[in-house]
Amino acid sequence: MKYVRSTALSAALAAAFAAPGAQAQSNEALLKELKALRARVEELEQKVATPPKPAEPRWGMTPEQVQEFNRLSVKTEALEDQLESQGYKGLKITGFMEPVFIYNQRRDRAGFQFLNQQADGYNYDTSFMGSVSLDLLKETEGGTLWHLTLTPNRGAGAAIDGLSIVQEASVSVPLGSLQTRLIAGQMPDWSGYEYQQPTLNPFTTHNLLFDFTLPVSYTGVGLDLKDGQWWVRTAIANVNAAIRQDHEKSPVWVLRVDYAKGEFGGWGFASLVGKSPNFNTGGNTMAVMAEADGYFIRGDWTLQGQISAGRQQDGAITPAADGRWRDAQWVGLSGLAGYLFTPRLQGLVRADYINNDKNGGGLFTYNGYTSVDKTTGAPIYGNDDRNGLGPDLSGNVDKGANRYAVSLGMKYAFDQATTLKFEYRLDGADRAVFLEVKDGRHKKTNALLGASMVVAF
Repeated sequence: MKYVRSTALSAALAAAFAAPGAQAQSNEALLKELKALRARVEELEQKVATPPKPAEPRWGMTPEQVQEFNRLSVKTEALEDQLESQGYKGLKITGFMEPVFIYNQRRDRAGFQFLNQQADGYNYDTSFMGSVSLDLLKETEGGTLWHLTLTPNRGAGAAIDGLSIVQEASVSVPLGSLQTRLIAGQMPDWSGYEYQQPTLNPFTTHNLLFDFTLPVSYTGVGLDLKDGQWWVRTAIANVNAAIRQDHEKSPVWVLRVDYAKGEFGGWGFASLVGKSPNFNTGGNTMAVMAEADGYFIRGDWTLQGQISAGRQQDGAITPAADGRWRDAQWVGLSGLAGYLFTPRLQGLVRADYINNDKNGGGLFTYNGYTSVDKTTGAPIYGNDDRNGLGPDLSGNVDKGANRYAVSLGMKYAFDQATTLKFEYRLDGADRAVFLEVKDGRHKKTNALLGASMVVAF
């Protein structure tokens, strides 16, 4: 800085003692030069006082790196074209396995069950447990969804005909908007707060309302509508049947409405109106069912609940004295509470109750146990002594059993793909309807232990 100032002083002195020709220069011009020189000195002083900022780095690639980048770009585009041409674009594949161990006190059995057939019917100690499932979901560029879920022996298809491996086979086509869709095919029932899949059901078993008061699946066509917090699904369909038989022409109308109230809670409503399978008559009779459910999940707590009511014409287990079939009628409740002791370990409790004492009992498609003696015409009364449904055959056959169940469980997330479950369940009734297979007597209660390992991808 001292050097800069000395230079400026020398220039000024030189200007003052210049040669006679230079002295002829006007004072005004000299003053301008001095001002310009002074401004330049101040600029230099400011630069010396303030260090310059480092230059911004410039990113780049070597010629070899550019060549490699171009090669990868061409290869990526080729792979994308290949995936699209082979139909893999927009395809999502998921699945799970669920080996299960069950101990059933009254049935005197304990062991593993996995991929067992449903030839003996749907029971609460087998239901959809012990399954393997492969789920394929394809979305086209236009937004159409193609959905196929294969679940051998333990899926919805096996429950309705005993042979099908198809859990779901449905399409969803946008009608001008992705939020308004036409749906068609075979679709699992959407009622209640509990899901069929073990990846979504915290317990190994299912609640009483899920097992005995709800449909299994629909085969038909309908609409799927979403608007903000609202989600509405409705369809005209066969219920629990892939095809209508001779003299069967009437479908059922099903509806599901969901409302997400906020971040933590919501509620749903489902209904069914129409002719449904009836094993008393061997055909279909009018059924009307409705249920409401809700949930609240916040922090460590999970709370869910459901109330259901239904009626089916000629669906009661016990006929009238003249042999005429009577109507089945029921009302049920179910509630679940879960608490996370740690991010991986959840404690669970579930309680269920079904009032089903009218006309000997009878629930949705749970009938057909009473027959008629072909010689005398007298009724041969029956019940479902495995699931605890129907009357006590040694007592008043006009009164069906009111059922309850309480389950205590633990669910542990071993890792992101594996979940371990343990459950103790006590089933009971207000009359002796559970068969003790060891001695042929009937009891009012039955105990069950269940454990399962769910591995999903």
